[in-house]
Amino acid sequence: MKIMRNMTKFLDNNWMLKVSVVAACLQLSIFNQSSTCHAQTQTGIYMPGVSQEGAIYFLPKTAIRITVLTEKTVYTPGDFAPYAERYLRLKGVNAEPSTTNRILSITQTAVGIRDTTKAYNVKFNNKTSAINVALAEDGVLLALNAKPTPQDIPAPFKPAPKPAVVNPRQFLNEEILAAGSTAKMAQLTAQEIYDIRDSRSQLIKGQADFMPKDGEQMKMMLNQMDRQDQALTSLFAGTTVRDTTERVFIIVPDGNLNRTLFRFSKRFGLVDADDLSGAPYTINVKNQTQLPATDAEQAAKKKKAENGLYYNVPGKMQITIFKGNDLVSQEDFPAAQFGNVELLNGDLFNKHYGTRLWLNPVTGGIDRLEAEQPK
Repeated sequence: MKIMRNMTKFLDNNWMLKVSVVAACLQLSIFNQSSTCHAQTQTGIYMPGVSQEGAIYFLPKTAIRITVLTEKTVYTPGDFAPYAERYLRLKGVNAEPSTTNRILSITQTAVGIRDTTKAYNVKFNNKTSAINVALAEDGVLLALNAKPTPQDIPAPFKPAPKPAVVNPRQFLNEEILAAGSTAKMAQLTAQEIYDIRDSRSQLIKGQADFMPKDGEQMKMMLNQMDRQDQALTSLFAGTTVRDTTERVFIIVPDGNLNRTLFRFSKRFGLVDADDLSGAPYTINVKNQTQLPATDAEQAAKKKKAENGLYYNVPGKMQITIFKGNDLVSQEDFPAAQFGNVELLNGDLFNKHYGTRLWLNPVTGGIDRLEAEQPK
């Protein structure tokens, strides 16, 4: 029976691929950067996930997901803004429209993506127990003989629903609409606002001419009065609308880095890194690994005669974000690309052991290894 007949379909909502094959030992060969696999003298096109000889997998590279949450505030003056202080005693009401932006938060999260320079072929022969290889959608190795731990990616930001827009002019009575000037309309509207507030006060005190029959009716009447008050007052005070948006940047550092991430303008909001209308926000990546990293191909050549499974021993990196000279955010993360590639002995996966392995989806390092001793 061919190996391809033992391959299962996508598991757990198609986000990983589980491959069941009968194997004696694991033999691994590294692909070159041209994505071509060599098996003896035959050359085949690289296909992620599964090959006739076994399963092809990647180790991950650590990327940084930077989330910037911004708020845009749009102020629109009311029709009676020039009369706000005269009739309603509202001071400091701006008669001109304005738009302002601000940054609410900047957060950093480490995520894993496949490293195309670390592609390996898991080869099997037909003399040992079954090996279940769990791969992510992009071919990154997640687990062997175990259900993998999914990568925890933050959910996209969902803004709160906005209240329905109320047109204040629907509450203007016939007398206000028939006024001969804007000043007179403003005066009559202000008087209407005071009448609504007086009626509300009498209703609460129980002194209204027509009292509601029960608490529910009372609540409905008060809500309607508040709605009318707010709508008519907006003709003097204006309206302010706030929108919160999310912008995500993915940074994949291969070494130390220092560059402009984006620029931000109070007027235009978040703009491109080369747009001089905004103040620059810079990102600095520092490799904090003490030992030099070993190249994946060199590691493969060094241990080409050994059987086993390749995994990452991650290094460390520090990510800092500045606004000018002011520190905005600083985080330390393990980084696959700043560490080494090592080989796990293939004897752990022969028929004498019940080995289960979990790899970290962000770094490719070993999260957990369980191996039963041979009886």
